[in-house]
Parts: sequence; structure tokens; C-alpha cells
Amino acid sequence: MSETLVTSRKQDFPGLLTPEGEAWHYLDTAASAQKPQAVIDAMSRALGRDYATVHRGVYNRSAQMTLGYEAARKRVAEFIGAKSENEIVFVRGATEGINLVAESWGGANLQPGDRIMLSALEHHSNIVPWQLLAERTGAEIDVCPLTEDGRIDLDAMESMLTERHKLVALAHVSNVLGSVLDAKRAASLAHGAGAKLLLDGCQAAPRMALDMQALDCDFYVFSGHKIYGPTGIGVLWAREALLEAMPPWQGGGAMIDKVSFAGTTYAPPPQRFEAGTPMITEAIALHAAIDYVSALGLDTLFDHESALAANARAALRDTNKVTLFGPDKSAGIVSFALDGVHPHDLGTILDEENVAIRAGHHCAQPLMEHLGVPATARASFGLYSDESDVDALMRGIERTLRIFG
Repeated sequence: MSETLVTSRKQDFPGLLTPEGEAWHYLDTAASAQKPQAVIDAMSRALGRDYATVHRGVYNRSAQMTLGYEAARKRVAEFIGAKSENEIVFVRGATEGINLVAESWGGANLQPGDRIMLSALEHHSNIVPWQLLAERTGAEIDVCPLTEDGRIDLDAMESMLTERHKLVALAHVSNVLGSVLDAKRAASLAHGAGAKLLLDGCQAAPRMALDMQALDCDFYVFSGHKIYGPTGIGVLWAREALLEAMPPWQGGGAMIDKVSFAGTTYAPPPQRFEAGTPMITEAIALHAAIDYVSALGLDTLFDHESALAANARAALRDTNKVTLFGPDKSAGIVSFALDGVHPHDLGTILDEENVAIRAGHHCAQPLMEHLGVPATARASFGLYSDESDVDALMRGIERTLRIFG
């Protein structure tokens, strides 16, 4: 991505200015991305002049909103290379998507003695739902180790997988280390053992071109707010045959075929898994966000953010007072520890310099234990990031080192 394009794109994001009109160097995109004006406008129109409920109204505006809502589903299917929009379930976020799979598919398919394979770098949202499922079903959990540079060790996984494994659930991109999974090999290994593969795509979807057919996974989840869309909406993709065999998770309106006190029948997927009034305006804004990033090109975004992360790592390494975590080439995420400075203290001082980073365990406490630290500082880049953000980060770190000298 050219510097000119980056500079022009910064202007699309009103959140990148302080209330005083100064530049705000937002390096917390892995937690939640800023929103371009196009998304804000789409959300505003949907909440205002266009608003009506969907699926039930016989009046024109409801019909138009229904068309918009279902158009968003079709757009998501195109964006990730799904075979059909019927494979797209709207959920509140990736966390709900994983819980839906655990409750519905997992509850129907796992038995005592079955095994689930996770990795040491997973987000809590890809750990705790499986622990709850294991407690209910009697299944057991195995943890795949990491390579020395912070990647999921698929060689180790290959040796660990057995016919007792029913599910493998892995991060496509680590939210702490930025390491990218060889997803196609993970799918081959899982399927070779007779297991299904779920991928947590929260960090991949905003910066990598996706094709569900090429990835060959069975379930894929991501959150709208990380892909420059609104909070409160996410996507669960699953193979249509799997969705058709899964029982409902939540009951209510919209997910039914016919209700009577004698018994209820359920709608086909994806409606079966969307009980209640859906996230109408959020879906329309997500559509706008997908259009926005698609126009730039996901491969271009990956290259741009990876280059910034590499430059940040090089600058941090030059200070000689930093421990870096993860691979040298990462998907726009850099985690580090500054000698003698707690990440929270660093985050506070950087905030005074109009630089926003994340400090803590990043909802990955088992990974922190593996790294041997209680917390890390994390700088994560977005499509709006440029070298000025790296420079501001380093100025703030230099000031921090002088203070703690």
C-alpha cells in the first residue's frame, strides 16, 4: 500500500483525532478497529430514515430492510468464499459463534472419552467454551505446544492427534503474537484423524483474503468490530450439511417453523440459529465495512500491516531494552516487554503522548504463562496505520525509558 493511500485513508476515520484535533496514534486495532465514515453513515441511515424490523412486516420499509439485511448475509458469503449464504449465521461476535458450536454441535456429538485439541496461544474465547463442554460431556482437552518463534507446532499436533479427537479449534492468527497458522495443513491433519476443524478468524478476517473452500475447515468465526464494522455482530460460517444436522441453541421467534404446545418444529439454517429480532442495523453496517476493506484488497492490507509490524520490531530491537515475542513476520501485531517497566505503566505514559496500545494478558493467560510473563505490551496496526504511528510509539518508549532510567 502506498504512503499516499494510507494518508488519505486516515482521513476516513474520525476516531483518529483527539477532541482537540490532534493526531491520535491508535495501535489497538487487534482489540477493536476504528470505523470509517462510510460505516458510520451506513449505520446512521439504518438506524434513522431506513429503519424497520425485518422478516415480519408486510409494509414496504420492512420489506426493504429485510432485503438489506439478507444482502449483508450474501455479501459475507462472497467475502469469505462460502458456497451459499445459507452457511452464514449472524451472531453477536466470534465468542458467541464458538459457544454456539460448542453447545449445539459439541453437545450433540461429543461423549465421555472424546478429545478436543486446542493450542497454547488461544484466546480465552477459544478455550473456556470447550472447557464447559468437556465438563458437561466428559470429553478431554489436549493442548498443542508452540514452536520457538510462537507458531502452533503442527508437527507436534500430528503426533498428538488420535481417532479419539473429534474437534480441533485453533486461532487462524494469534491475537498476541500475530503468528499465522498454516490452516490448510491444520485441516488436513484434523480431517486425517476424523476430527472437525474450527478456526478463530478474528485477527485474520480484517487483513487476509479468505476462501472457505480453500481453507477446508468446518467452522469459521469472526467479529464485525475487528473488521472496521460495528460491535454486536459477528459471523459463524459452517458447512451447510453440518448446520442442517445441528440442533437449535436458543429458542424464540424467527428460528421456528411451527409452534404449538404439542410440539415445535424449527426453521432450516441459518434462521434456526438466529432466535429473536436480529442485529439489523449492525448487519447493514458490516456490509459497508466489508465493501470498504474489499475495495482496498485484503492482500494489500496484510502486506502493509506486516511491513509496519516489521519496522516496529526493528526499532524496538534497537533499544536493547526490549524483549520481543512471536515471529519476526507477523500479521500486523507486535507484543513486547520493556525492561523494568510494567506494561500498564508503559500504556499510561504512551497515552499521555496520544499513543494507544494494549497492556495486559490479552485474554490469553495460558500463553502468558508459556511466555513466562504476567503481561505484555501490544501494538497492533490497521489499514489506517503508517510510519508516523511507529515513530510516535518509539518517542513514547524513549520517554518511558528516561522516566524509569
